[in-house]
This record gives sequence, C-alpha cells and structure tokens, in this order.
Amino acid sequence: MSHMVDLVIFGGTGDLSTRKLLPALFQLHRHQLADRLHRIIATGRGELDTEAFRIEARENLERYLPDNSWDENVWETFRGRLFYQQVDAATADHYQSLGTLLDEGEAPGRLYYLATLPSLYGGICQQLHQAGLVNPQSRVVLEKPLGHDLESCREINEQVAQVFEEESTFRIDHYLGKETVQNLIAVRFGNPLFSPQWRNTFIDNVQITVAEDIGVEGRGGYYAKTGALRDMVQNHVLQVLSIVAMEPPASLRPADIRDEKMKVLRALVPMTAANVKENTVRGRYAAGAVNGEAVKGFLEEAEYQDADSTETFVALKATLNNWRWAGVPFYLRTGKRLSRRYSEIVIEYKKLPFSLFANDPNELTNKLVIRLQPEENISLHTLNKRPGLTRGLRLQPVELHLTDESQNKGDSYDAYERLLLDAINGDQTLFMRRDEVETAWRWTDSINEAWEESGTPVKNYNSGTMGPNAATALVAVDGRSWYE
Repeated sequence: MSHMVDLVIFGGTGDLSTRKLLPALFQLHRHQLADRLHRIIATGRGELDTEAFRIEARENLERYLPDNSWDENVWETFRGRLFYQQVDAATADHYQSLGTLLDEGEAPGRLYYLATLPSLYGGICQQLHQAGLVNPQSRVVLEKPLGHDLESCREINEQVAQVFEEESTFRIDHYLGKETVQNLIAVRFGNPLFSPQWRNTFIDNVQITVAEDIGVEGRGGYYAKTGALRDMVQNHVLQVLSIVAMEPPASLRPADIRDEKMKVLRALVPMTAANVKENTVRGRYAAGAVNGEAVKGFLEEAEYQDADSTETFVALKATLNNWRWAGVPFYLRTGKRLSRRYSEIVIEYKKLPFSLFANDPNELTNKLVIRLQPEENISLHTLNKRPGLTRGLRLQPVELHLTDESQNKGDSYDAYERLLLDAINGDQTLFMRRDEVETAWRWTDSINEAWEESGTPVKNYNSGTMGPNAATALVAVDGRSWYE
C-alpha cells in the first residue's frame, strides 16, 4: 500500500483528537515518518473554518505535546496539512461537502478515523457509502469500546462490514501500540533463554495490573453504565493477556499473530454462577486520599447517585484450557482511585523444590516484570549472594534491567504514534480482528451474567489503596500475593 492517504477524523475537535491524535500526528510529521499522509481533515458539528481550527490546534498542541517537542518550523509545515470540515453525523449534505474537499486533494487513499460514540459508527459508515466517499483504497479506524456486550458489538461490526471489508477495518487498542508490549514478542520468541520456559512447567502464575489513581472524571454518565470489567478488562487487559499467552506464530504477518491471540481468547474458561464469587472481586471506591489529596467516593459524586451496582475495580482469577497453561492462574486486576498509576505484567516462576540457602525460600522467586506505564521497561528479578563475611550463603534479590537505557528518551513515542502510522501504512498487526473482539465480549459477558445470577456484591475500598481486601484474599487463598 504505497498510495498517499487523506486522514479524516470524525470527532476531530473532541478530547481524544485534541489530547492524543493531533499530538501523535505532529510527532510523526516532526520525525518525517508520515510520508504517505497527505492531509488531515478534522470534522465536527461546530461551524468552524480551517484557519480558526488551525489556531485552536496550535494552542492545544503546545499544551499537550511532550516537553521539548514543540518546533515552530515544524508547525509551519504541519499546519498546511490541517483542514476542518463541518460534519454532523446524521446530515447527508455535510458528507457531500466533505466529498468536495476530498476530491480537491491528490491522495487516492482515505483513512476514516471514528473518534465518536460507538453508536454512531454504523451510521457514519453508511453515510460515507451513500455519498460515494468509500473507494477500494479506503480504510476505517474504530475506537474502543465496540459496544457494551456481545450483542451490541456484533451489531456494530455488521453495520461497518456492510461498507468496509475486514482487511480495511482497524479496531484500535492503544495498549497494543506500547513499545514494551511489542518488545514482549521479541523477548518471548527471540531468546532461547525465555522461549522454552514460557509454560506451566516453569511458570507459577501471571499477574496483569492496570491501576489508575484518577476517578471517573468527566466520564460519569458513560462509566455508570459500563464499569471496570467492560471498560478495561474486555479490551486492554485481555489483549495483553493474549500476547503473553499465545503460541509462537508461523510468522510476524498480521494474520498469523492474530490467529494465535484468538486461540488464547477461545481457551479462556467461562465464569458461572457456581464459581464466579471465588474467582472474581468487584469493588467501588469510597472516600479517601490519593497523592495526599482528599477525594470523594464514587457514590458521593452527585451525578453517580444511581450507579450503586457499578464496579470501579475488578480482580479476576482466569484460567486457560490448553496444554501450555494448564494449572497456571492468570490474576487480572484494574481499578480507579488506587494508590498509584501503573500498568504491568508479572511472570512469576516456580520455586525450587529444595533450597540450599539460609533464607526462607518462600519469599524469593524469579520474576520477569514488564512495566507498561508510566515508564516502559522490562526487568528480570534474580537471586544473588548477599555480600559480606557472614557465615552461610544468603540470597538477596537483584533486578537485571533488560531495557536499552542508552536510547534517547526524547526519541520515545506515544502508542498512538505507532498505531496511526500503521493505519496510514495499512499494517493491521497491532489492531484487533472482529472475532477477537467478539470472543473477548463473550467471556466478559459470562462474568456479568454470573455476577447477576449469583448476586455478587460490590465491595467498598478506600481511595488511595489497591482495592478491596477481598482482592488480596483472592490471591492469598492460593498461597500467593500481588506483586507491588
């Protein structure tokens, strides 16, 4: 796919575009990576001309770009790529005007980025089709969440599929654009040190944590109807799990990688009313203190009074029905108003059957820790002799950092930069396939249904902690503990 592309952002004046998409596109332009990108056309419902949009875009870029990223000379060339077109999603005449603007350009390819409510995806695609704005070189990017359950996800996918083929549909999850997630594939399949041991013979458990210190912020209306399971587990967490647990792909082609991820999602054991209480914990933040600042509880915030059945935290013990991972628990947790913001994967190896050393071996294990945010790094936790002249050999934990610290931090990129570049170039490797998304919904739906049938309660936890005590017990009952 060597053709030039016009990028059209529906919701181009919204929060996602302002904070993430336009800064990512500016960075791609600054590093001269977006050589196939012709114009960036932002759409919105407001009456705005291109010059006014450019002024707003500049102000927002100066605000949201990383430190030391602004360059006046870069902006002067970047601004020429920016255009604005008023488009109300339901107004057919607006699409005709958009078509006139697109026809004025020289790019045969069209990349439509839908940064809107998912309920609008089908209608926008139909309007694009009816206006004759979809050609064989057209592609569409869909933001998460795709629906709120399997049924609604299928409906959206069907509507989009009436206009765009699967190979032209890019379902985005920004976690897959993180450097460390991609590096996980290199660590797993490029090193004989790790690859043969990536199985139940050597690995005791896997932990995946996505912790946020913020509350629901301005997403209260959405979040009250969604909860942590739908908002984070169905997409971010399960996508990371599928990469951790997948079999070696036949090649690095998108289809081969996504085939193996799909096998993992199919192997997830569904939850039932009989086992959901012992394998899951639901939580909701109460008042407390985060980073030294007092904060209200979820139900104390006026607009969420009717959300007493919404979970802002969830911890799960997931299992996979396959040869590689039989008997290995995958502990998953995510929540808001926790003690700090971080995301990480922890691969904990089994203990030795017998210890020669004076320390208690139960507290000392090898771990591979993959940190996804706020910083991105990979470290291997090993055991070395404690220095000194004391009698008897004693062990101490040592961290071996596997990330190349010599890299210029100024050259690091945001996940959206990678994903936008791949979408522009037509590379689907880091995007979700339809069957992946629907299978993930099927598993999370089984949990929601089991919660409802069993009456699983939502347990309070103080803001600034790591969730309900029951989350600690979920792991402790197996003789394990969360890595923190």
